[in-house]
Amino acid sequence: MRTFDLSPLFRSTIGFDRLSRLIDASQEQSVTYPPYNIEKTGENAYRLTMAVAGFAPDELSMTVQDRTLVVRGKAATEEGERSYLHRGIATRAFERRFDLADDIQVGDAGLEHGMLHVALERVVPEEKKPRAITIRTADDSRPTLEQKAA
Repeated sequence: MRTFDLSPLFRSTIGFDRLSRLIDASQEQSVTYPPYNIEKTGENAYRLTMAVAGFAPDELSMTVQDRTLVVRGKAATEEGERSYLHRGIATRAFERRFDLADDIQVGDAGLEHGMLHVALERVVPEEKKPRAITIRTADDSRPTLEQKAA
């Protein structure tokens, strides 16, 4: 496996140390259960869909902490013993983590036909949005601030 040395990038950047952790986490062996989709549903909207067939809403939990969305599932214990000839439906406990960008907010979540849908939205603060700056010229007759003598 190829390793990346990002130290030259960190010489001239500030606050991007989280990028290194994200790259390290992406190279780790990933868990494949339960399967999920991430789709872009609008300019600033996303939807996470997870296949959680066999789980009731009270057996699923979602938390957001430190820009990480954690989805957990733990099926209730079955009462009585069952004898399976083939058991292909996985209802094992799981924990799936998703790292969120600074400006992503988790909206509502719904469970429909065994699919957990989670709405995500990019909320860009006003100070990060582009703004127009007027350029004055020497001919402008607009008053400028002058300091008055005390």
